[in-house]
Amino acid sequence: MNSPGEGVPSVFRTVVETLDAARPRSEVRLTPIPPPRRLAPFAHALEASVLAAPDAGAVAEEEPEELADGRFVLLHDPDGQDGWFGTLRVVTLARAAMEPELGTDPLLPEVTWSWLAEALDGAQGPGWAEPSGTVTLAVSRSFGGLAERPPSTELELRASWSPIDEAAVAGHLLGWCGMLAQCAGLPPEPVAPGVAALPRRRTPRRGDPRAH
Repeated sequence: MNSPGEGVPSVFRTVVETLDAARPRSEVRLTPIPPPRRLAPFAHALEASVLAAPDAGAVAEEEPEELADGRFVLLHDPDGQDGWFGTLRVVTLARAAMEPELGTDPLLPEVTWSWLAEALDGAQGPGWAEPSGTVTLAVSRSFGGLAERPPSTELELRASWSPIDEAAVAGHLLGWCGMLAQCAGLPPEPVAPGVAALPRRRTPRRGDPRAH
């Protein structure tokens, strides 16, 4: 549940409070969403959107362009589960559109995973354990009546890990939000010398009404 009440372990309740109090960089918007029900006895879920800064002259009421999105889910099982380290597990999904030519880079999956590792290693507090995940590149080309649409490439990162200590979870959320912004083409905060960000893709993402 997203609002822990009676019967919820105090450890989980405390961690959820720290997640709700976390404040990522200004381009990232966090919204509570219904958590999965079958992965663990207790769960808390947040949806993340990376929004572009509004263009000069844009209409004030116009919704900013979404550059990337994802989900951050905290699971808690007082008995633990196989493959976990302890009683907490974080499960995440991150998606970002990018320039099609980047989809041909054979090192992009390794670079993306390294961004996640660096973000979590740099988080305040103890580290993470038992990580697992996949990086997927999906290239789309349209034909027939949709042939005029430009090719599109989407990067998807699914990852899970176990926080070594519950005090680290909020830091992991902030680090993951920074990684999501980096996938969207935004520079890290602060910008580290020699660190390159993915070129920002300005064509509409999948599901954007402007893509139709």
